[in-house]
Amino acid sequence: MRTQVAIIGSGPSGLLLGQLLTNAGIDNIVIDRVSKDYILGRVRAGVLEEGMVGLLNRAGAGSRMHAEGLPHEGVLLAFDGQDHRIDLFGLTDKRVMVYGQTEVTHDLMDKREATGGITIYEAGNVTPHGFAGEQPYITYEMDGTTHRIDCDFIAGCDGYHGVSRKSVPEAAIKTFEKVYPFGWLGILADVPPVSHELIYANHPRGFALCSMRSETRSRYYIQCALDEKIEDWGDDRFYDELRRRLPSAHAEAMVTGPSFEKSIAPLRSFVAEPMRFGKLFLVGDAAHIVPPTGAKGLNLAASDVHYLFEGLQEFYGERSTAGIDAYSPRALKRIWKAERFSWSMTMMLHRFPDTEGFGQKIQEAELDYLVHSTAASTALAENYVGLPY
Repeated sequence: MRTQVAIIGSGPSGLLLGQLLTNAGIDNIVIDRVSKDYILGRVRAGVLEEGMVGLLNRAGAGSRMHAEGLPHEGVLLAFDGQDHRIDLFGLTDKRVMVYGQTEVTHDLMDKREATGGITIYEAGNVTPHGFAGEQPYITYEMDGTTHRIDCDFIAGCDGYHGVSRKSVPEAAIKTFEKVYPFGWLGILADVPPVSHELIYANHPRGFALCSMRSETRSRYYIQCALDEKIEDWGDDRFYDELRRRLPSAHAEAMVTGPSFEKSIAPLRSFVAEPMRFGKLFLVGDAAHIVPPTGAKGLNLAASDVHYLFEGLQEFYGERSTAGIDAYSPRALKRIWKAERFSWSMTMMLHRFPDTEGFGQKIQEAELDYLVHSTAASTALAENYVGLPY
């Protein structure tokens, strides 16, 4: 097979890039090692920046998002038993959209099928080759046969554990990482959200987040130790602990119900530099991970797609390499700002093993300053809604 851009990974970043390329008349093939049903079964993020909303519109995959998504104009910071609202729209003239990543992926899959895009699922041993030279290609196995896709460029949209970054020579890449000493225990339940806006809670017992996927489906998290076991956390115990970490008005109003998904996620920050290796480009989680505290993971993948798509469009439209040459530095500049924001939110809202004495007083002062200073609130708001591309 022959294509212009071969995309490894059919998550939202790979599908979004593929659809933008298809709409621009640039041939592409998406390939993934797992099945379509497996991808749609993954539960992930759900807060979209305006930049990502715009890209989904541009891809022609935004209609259901606008019909079913929940535009949010503010977020709540809860501490000292009280809510403190950050007016995102009033401070930035921008909103965020609450719409689940699974739904984004579903919409992009439907659009790809409707426009005739080729996606190869359940491909074994997917491997990029020759990206340091002029003739890159991908091999994969299916039905006992090895297949080959020749291409001009390879986009590695296959996540943190994918093959793309692992295929880069170790000496050519530098990584930066911070691992946090706790995780998030999260549940999904078909119950109405406790608040119509997200609640980020700082409490002596630990951080909590009340989010949602719709007006009838809630996503709740509590900070937990890394050695906690899922089987030790029945729904009643989870809800009891969540209530303890929220202001009393929310705790009393919370509607509970059986969870249908429960998981513990460790938190870490990770960046790989550079993001381009000859004809191979890393996109999204293949190049960077952020703690979920700032809702930046999926949105950073979208901004990577924006920069790479611009570069590829310029290459095929004008035969200029300026855009693809600038991809890595442009993407990394925004990535590091989002890494800083996610780190700062994580540090401000969680209880660390050493958050006692001086450290605790600093955290309290940071929160108090943030909600009583228009300048500080504006800085948080403009990062939360998303810095410009």
